[in-house]
Amino acid sequence: MKQIPVQLLQVGSMYTKPVYVEDNNLLVPAGIAIRKKDVERLVSWGIDTVRTEGEMLPPGTKPDQVGPGGGVGNAAKLPVLPSLAEAPGNQGTYRTYTDLIEKLKGIFKDIAIGSSVEVHAIDVIISRLLQVIREKRELIIGYILAGEVKHHDLAKSSINTAILSCLITMEFKVPNHKLLQIVTAALLHDVGMLRLPREILDKRGGLSGPERQCVQTHPLMSYRIACKELLYPEAVGLMVSQHHEYWDGTGYPRQLAGTQIDSGARIISVADAFEAMVSQKPYRNSMIGYQAMKNLLADNSRRFDPNVLKAFIKTMGIYPIGSIVLLNNGAIARVTEVRNETPLRPKINLLINKSGKVYPPNEGETIDLLTEKTLFITRALDPKDLTKARE
Repeated sequence: MKQIPVQLLQVGSMYTKPVYVEDNNLLVPAGIAIRKKDVERLVSWGIDTVRTEGEMLPPGTKPDQVGPGGGVGNAAKLPVLPSLAEAPGNQGTYRTYTDLIEKLKGIFKDIAIGSSVEVHAIDVIISRLLQVIREKRELIIGYILAGEVKHHDLAKSSINTAILSCLITMEFKVPNHKLLQIVTAALLHDVGMLRLPREILDKRGGLSGPERQCVQTHPLMSYRIACKELLYPEAVGLMVSQHHEYWDGTGYPRQLAGTQIDSGARIISVADAFEAMVSQKPYRNSMIGYQAMKNLLADNSRRFDPNVLKAFIKTMGIYPIGSIVLLNNGAIARVTEVRNETPLRPKINLLINKSGKVYPPNEGETIDLLTEKTLFITRALDPKDLTKARE
């Protein structure tokens, strides 16, 4: 795989194979032009080189001249998938998801300025969230991985973290009241950020020592908001205050270690970290779910409780449910079911077959890779690079 210096990347150029930033982070797929903002982001991130197995296409080559294998000729057009949210039958769940984010955004606005908040409104969000997780689990995970909502960062992050925390907690089969407490804490874990100075929250460069110390006070501020203002029980506040404590004792604010950390806080910590990796940030692109899962697996009992990580992987899979994957025959599919004992051979639903035919979501063939021995996943794809949502 060749290395290309970022300073030599040409805006508008296309390659016969995907271009990657580090490991498996996709910059652009084959036949997609590199944009000015792509180059600017690389420069701002301090990245010197990108990688590709392909060759630069001749100037004037159009995307519809690039075949599935990356060659140029009278090939099928580069596949474009409909957004998961736009698919027939999915709109209702998507409206529920976005409505929950909007409602939480309104609550967070009131918390930020110190206005009175109706706690019942938060409880209603939690109730609706649990219902949609139980009824549309795969779909709601797909929305998180696909980055379907582009704004409302804190509210969206909090809803997503609550969803992921719920899924992990369900794996432990805890009593319902404990599940409700963990989901509530996950929803409120970062509310203390709302009271931090705006100039720190909006800063794009590195934080100074005092600024970093200020940010590290947010778990305690979140605790005060949850327990003193919203009057949630101490059990919820404990999880909120400890969600940045690390398994090895190097976290904050109290440097707790191992089982000194509340079990719910350990769950929220894993969910929060995964959510942060798969979400777009001002300073970097989002990771695909597969890469985020690889990063968690590489933790080595430093930040996270190993048992919580095992439960998360068992729930989500190495290729998390909702992931878009490329098969060895050139077909593209969405992961629909994972197995803990065979994480590399999940059930998938075809989105584009090997001939390039595009299927609407849920209308392609369902394939069990455990029984289809000739097929296997070659790599995960970024959903944003295969949807109409791409800028």
